[in-house]
Amino acid sequence: MYSIGDKVVYPMYGAGIIESIEEQEFQGTVNKYYVMKMPMGDMKVMIPMLNAEKIGIRDVIDDKEADRVIGEFATLETECEHSWNKRYRENMLKIKGGNIYEVAAVVKALMCRDREKGLSTGEKKMLTNAKQILISELVLAKNIAQEEIERLFEAALDA
Repeated sequence: MYSIGDKVVYPMYGAGIIESIEEQEFQGTVNKYYVMKMPMGDMKVMIPMLNAEKIGIRDVIDDKEADRVIGEFATLETECEHSWNKRYRENMLKIKGGNIYEVAAVVKALMCRDREKGLSTGEKKMLTNAKQILISELVLAKNIAQEEIERLFEAALDA
């Protein structure tokens, strides 16, 4: 169970801070929800408390783990499946899983592919979403600006 002020990750949305816990009535049933404020995009998300674990809600990684993710970004192995459909499905599964290393691998693979051949509209949208998920967690873990993290990733690709 999480408390107000906890930093959590919501797979497919990214990381945020639990701002409040509210009760809402839906179809005659009252349920409790975490209200999570996202640092990027100034968005709020309501997460049903009963389903939080099933959804994959987890704590934001710590500063040391964030350094590891950033440090390993340059050496992440990326597989470049040629079939757009298969590549898209595999990347979507990685993003939905909520593992930061898997999301980082998707970001790197799509960034590399974009530099080499360009991306389809669907993959551009996926890259934007995956970057937001990855960067939002690193922003909260490291307490540094989004632009700084984006710069680190670009530098890793240039290395």
